[in-house]
Amino acid sequence: MESKKFILLSSAFENGKVIPTKYANSGVIGGKNVSIPLNWENISKGTKSFAVSIIDLHPVANNWVHWFVINIPLTVNEIVEGASNTNKIPAGSKELNNTFGSLGYGGPQPPKGSGLHKYEVTIYALHVEKLELDKHTSLTTFRKAVEGKVIATAKTVGVFER
Repeated sequence: MESKKFILLSSAFENGKVIPTKYANSGVIGGKNVSIPLNWENISKGTKSFAVSIIDLHPVANNWVHWFVINIPLTVNEIVEGASNTNKIPAGSKELNNTFGSLGYGGPQPPKGSGLHKYEVTIYALHVEKLELDKHTSLTTFRKAVEGKVIATAKTVGVFER
């Protein structure tokens, strides 16, 4: 029997499409810094928790972290719109700092004129219940922490420019 592929979706945008302005950082005209909604399906056997990252892949951004959420319980398969820094974030989950230096979600805010930026949203299905990470975790530290613990990943990409 063939198992279905682990997938990550956002009702805010389709893979490869533009992220609507309300999800952009408040430094962008019309940006409200509302965290994007995410949901995932076809969870791999052996998964005990999930982690989410949103990284700006543009060379100018240098792997800018827009959101880290770790320790998302196995029983959860979505993060609702606007959940960051509220009681809507799944119970037991932990948000870490973004590269802006604030806790939780930091929406797209690419430098004006730098062209189209790709924001890679990744969900990691992990075989551990918790990652012990400080809120000031760098992308390198995050990647080392999940290394060897990932059962499956799923990605979606949104784009934004100004």
